[in-house]
Amino acid sequence: MQHRFQIAISAGLLAALWAGVADVFQLVTWIGFLGCSTFFAQTENGFKGMLMAMTTNLSGVFWGWLIIAGSTFLGSPIISYAITGIVTSIMCLQASHKRLAFIPGAFIGCCITFAMNADIAAIVPPLVIGALLGYSMSLLTDQLITLTKNRQNLSSQVTSVSDNAAKEL
Repeated sequence: MQHRFQIAISAGLLAALWAGVADVFQLVTWIGFLGCSTFFAQTENGFKGMLMAMTTNLSGVFWGWLIIAGSTFLGSPIISYAITGIVTSIMCLQASHKRLAFIPGAFIGCCITFAMNADIAAIVPPLVIGALLGYSMSLLTDQLITLTKNRQNLSSQVTSVSDNAAKEL
């Protein structure tokens, strides 16, 4: 990893900012970090990556809710197992759609839904913000890399000019 320093700065700053925002607005911090992690785990870059993280995570929230609601409504453990199996298969099959191609994102959203007992109002805001957080970290890292390169180029130009001036003397 060539740009560890820039990644560390952007991740650290924005993680601290997210922790503060989550605390102030009483959002579940770890859900946001899972949304952020989904952004970095999938293969798309930039805005497309953010959309991929959001859509796959949110689809998983829906599927998790469906499993919980269906199992609660139907009441039978055997039917609950069948619903879980069917919905799990659908989560994998949905990856045929380009915007839902990151299967682990769906499973992350589904697991969050299980952990939060399908409290959709507590799940969706930090999960969406988490994808935005990942995208923001990526953008800030890119800016820090550009600044570092510009600084290095300027430094090498100054060194070159001073070396040439010294030769002329």
